[in-house]
Amino acid sequence: MTLQRMDNVGIVVEDLDAAVAFFTELGMEVEGLARIEGLFADQSVGLDGVRSDIAMLRSPDGHGKLELAQYHNPAAIADGSHNPPPNTMGMHRVMFAVDDIDDTIARLRPHGAELIGEVAQYKDIYRLCYLRGPSGIILALAEQIG
Repeated sequence: MTLQRMDNVGIVVEDLDAAVAFFTELGMEVEGLARIEGLFADQSVGLDGVRSDIAMLRSPDGHGKLELAQYHNPAAIADGSHNPPPNTMGMHRVMFAVDDIDDTIARLRPHGAELIGEVAQYKDIYRLCYLRGPSGIILALAEQIG
């Protein structure tokens, strides 16, 4: 048996509407919204009494997907710092290729985006940066310049 594909990346957020607004401003498209609850939900995630809302978003090319989840029951928990640094163990960022990094940053700032460092240039190939978004999510943005 072989791996077929990577289906999506799941991110738990505090405010689903704010996270959806942030990622749609980035350019992701909402594929669907759903309430998840019941025995199937409890069994699949290993929690009791699950009630959550999810939004499935896809990148414009149709290949990348994010599943954003807001847990109502049991309540989402913060494990450690809400704003961990980029070198924290575990999944810590999602990278997106963009056409114009400066425009993207400007559009995301009203949605709570904050630069973690600064926009840096790697040779004559890329401009890169890390942003912190809703619920402490770290995004990396890359603009190809060469």
